[in-house]
Amino acid sequence: MTRWFVTRHPGALEWARRRAILIDRRVAHLDAQDICAGDIVMGTLPFDLAAEICRRGAKFYSLVLTTDESQRGMPLSADDLEAAQARLQRYSINAMEDDDDL
Repeated sequence: MTRWFVTRHPGALEWARRRAILIDRRVAHLDAQDICAGDIVMGTLPFDLAAEICRRGAKFYSLVLTTDESQRGMPLSADDLEAAQARLQRYSINAMEDDDDL
């Protein structure tokens, strides 16, 4: 089992360190082919990648925070993340078959 932390932001990495979150591999970009059943993947990922991670039998934890519009897209420090009540929330995501609703 590998514990992955996916981020390109130093503030998120520092936030995880302060919380003593165990990380085996930190990557800025995740290749789903590297994920094995039983792995844990933490970070903010596109839905399709998160779904593939779950399909492979890994657990996905999204970095969730409460920000206002002015903070979106901005690099946040570990202190900013604490103020935004950052947390890791587990999700199980499944890709659905296309349908005719669109």
